[in-house]
Amino acid sequence: MTKYIKITILSVVSSILFLACTKDLDQTPINKDSFTELEVFKTKTEAKGALAKIYAALALTGQQGPAGDGDIQNFDEGFSQFTRLQFTMQEASTDHAVFGWGDQGLPDFHAMNWTSSNMFSEGMYYRLAQEVSFTNSFITNAEKLADDEDIQLYIAEARFLRAYAYYNLLDLYANIPLATKVQTTLPEASNRTEVFNFVESELIAIESLLATSKSNEYGRVDETAAHALLSRLYLNAEVYTGTARYDDCITYASKVINSAYIINTNDGNNSGSAYDELFLADNNTNGAQNEFIYAMNFDGNHSQTWGGSTFLVHASVGGKIMNPSDFGIDGGWAGLRTTKALVSKFTATDNDTDGNPIKWADKRAMFHVEGQNIDITDIGTFEDGYAVTKFKNIDINGNPGVDPAKQMVDTDIPVIRVAEIYLNYAEAVARGGAGGSEAEAVGLINQLRERAFGNANGNIDADELTLDFILDERSRELYWEGFRRTDLVRYGQFTTADYLWPFKGNAINGTSVGNHRNVFPIPANVLLVNPNLTQNSGY
Repeated sequence: MTKYIKITILSVVSSILFLACTKDLDQTPINKDSFTELEVFKTKTEAKGALAKIYAALALTGQQGPAGDGDIQNFDEGFSQFTRLQFTMQEASTDHAVFGWGDQGLPDFHAMNWTSSNMFSEGMYYRLAQEVSFTNSFITNAEKLADDEDIQLYIAEARFLRAYAYYNLLDLYANIPLATKVQTTLPEASNRTEVFNFVESELIAIESLLATSKSNEYGRVDETAAHALLSRLYLNAEVYTGTARYDDCITYASKVINSAYIINTNDGNNSGSAYDELFLADNNTNGAQNEFIYAMNFDGNHSQTWGGSTFLVHASVGGKIMNPSDFGIDGGWAGLRTTKALVSKFTATDNDTDGNPIKWADKRAMFHVEGQNIDITDIGTFEDGYAVTKFKNIDINGNPGVDPAKQMVDTDIPVIRVAEIYLNYAEAVARGGAGGSEAEAVGLINQLRERAFGNANGNIDADELTLDFILDERSRELYWEGFRRTDLVRYGQFTTADYLWPFKGNAINGTSVGNHRNVFPIPANVLLVNPNLTQNSGY
């Protein structure tokens, strides 16, 4: 799939679905290199280019990259890229990460005191709203073309991307507008159950219309992506609707488990684990791609952004000891570290003279400890907190990515991978879902742990397959991949005193916060524009 295509679709400018639409948008572009909708949808070749744009709208931020011609006005392109915002809201609000930067609104996430004016939460709302607008426009226009098999496939993929955007809006903001057409009137709010039902029905409707498992181009979705997202949706159904759907989670997780995708077991760099290859610059070819059901594609020359994996790699490097060249970059931004709570999820095999862990048999414990303090006293000091080395801009042979300046990173970011679905299945079984097998759940967990340990030393038996163990295993397997907040909400631990971590609620040892923070507020600016919407309780 083309990594970056310069197409401007004039009728779907920046989030009109969720805000408003005016006739002023109905204009001929000044830029002669831009396309109008009539040109974009003349043939299926042009339509495929438009499809590339709606894929790219989640990975990138504008028309030229990495900045300077953004899709959303008045927002920093680097800060407002989707996976960077996802990290901020899903990981930095938990025990998995802290930011060392003091940009306005950023410390609110580990302090858990964000407001409806927080620019990062607002940016995510607009980014997802933009994706809904892009997909709505694409679907409407593509349907006008002849009944071509390829066009029908493109439409199904666009419907998946719209469902994925709505899933995130449902998870983060709860009660949001639901519309499937670009419209000129202000939309009404839908409740969380209505949005859940829409996402569910869309994914079920398109599963037979999408390409068969692993038959599409890398970076484009297929039927397994629909099954996997349904598994994720059903795992969280009780939070979203009040009704548990663990049976359905097992059903769709099983479809993924029996699909053409497999966990990566290729240890091409002889590190003793194939886990690290999932997060290297050549993860589109080194074997990791067999595990990636849906990934955001990045290329240091052709898909440039200050978000994405460029953010994850650069922001994780800093201090006096870490060498940027080991990560394939020109320098670190000294921003991201993790808390002691994540580190303690892994059993140490060696400690320093102060008793702090420095080595682990589990290769998923990817921490830089030299020159770092395990305890965080000052969030603004990079050396407080272990650094995370999970994402790198080098290939399995240690060669850096393609950008000769070593600024832009090649590493693709997995959005859905097989390991998550193994864990979904195991948790649904542990929660009493029908149609699954405890023995299979244990076997799936042990596949992940054998990859992590390089042997069977970390394997568990059925007695150890508890909900608490699974939550910790999700932390060990999926940290920094955008799941942690959702997981803690599902377990009732995100806001409560049942589980505390450093600086939760802005207390050095952690404290509980109001339960209303299980969802984010509707942005204040959105409420000003659309009086049909109601603020979430507590904000």
